[in-house]
Amino acid sequence: MSAEHRELDLFLHLARTLNYGRTSLECHVSAATLTRTIQRLETRAGAQLLDRGPRGVVLTAEGRRFSAYAEQALELWADYRSGSAEPTGLSGELRIFATVTACQTLLPDLLAPLREEHPQIRLDIRTGDAAAALARLDEGEVDAAVAGIPKRLPQTLVSRPVAVTDLVLVKARESPSDVPYVVPARGLVREAAFRWFRKTGVKPVIAAEPDGHEALLALVALGCGTGVVPRLVLESSAVRDQLTELPADLKPLTIGLCARRADLHRPLIAALWDLRP
Repeated sequence: MSAEHRELDLFLHLARTLNYGRTSLECHVSAATLTRTIQRLETRAGAQLLDRGPRGVVLTAEGRRFSAYAEQALELWADYRSGSAEPTGLSGELRIFATVTACQTLLPDLLAPLREEHPQIRLDIRTGDAAAALARLDEGEVDAAVAGIPKRLPQTLVSRPVAVTDLVLVKARESPSDVPYVVPARGLVREAAFRWFRKTGVKPVIAAEPDGHEALLALVALGCGTGVVPRLVLESSAVRDQLTELPADLKPLTIGLCARRADLHRPLIAALWDLRP
């Protein structure tokens, strides 16, 4: 690999990790060498590509554009080196965030057409708290996210619905109905739960505020309280047989495929966006 392509490879690795120390270690270069490499690329690009602020390293808008260029440049170089007369199709890495439940219930159907059309694309699936999905996407940590769509989506993001799921109120089968509540620590489901509390005049005693919906159901199954979760999570949960559903008038949650608006021109994002399951 030429020095120029090595620099692009280092940049893309750093764009994925957003961690100078990790990239230095995994790419076997010193921190000083990595810093100088990024500075050279920024000089040639005529723009700041990465911002090292108090919240850590983030890609700038120009950095995201440069990432798309770097990916294409390395793909074309690989095609040339392989002796192919024409590019063999899209390749590269696509980082997608989804909860554990979404990984199991939505991603296989969502990504199957992409895998069939572009088998050389590497999929990096990352999981975590649903409430953090859009923030991780907006900050450039991932390329796309499958997440609940808020009423007002940030202007920097776009989404298209992939599923709609009811929100349900559940408790352990053997627990009384007047137990306290278990609600998510943050996110759309928490907001929906508190809207329902206000609407019904409930003054909830909060027993626990876990980060994820799967953790919430575990606490409910243990009898810690009554919880609000998406039905999609309930139906795929290993503890669903230990729970019973209570009547509640909760508005459904729309789940969407989300991406950064500025990234829709990138070949990998466009391929994901345009295909339908």
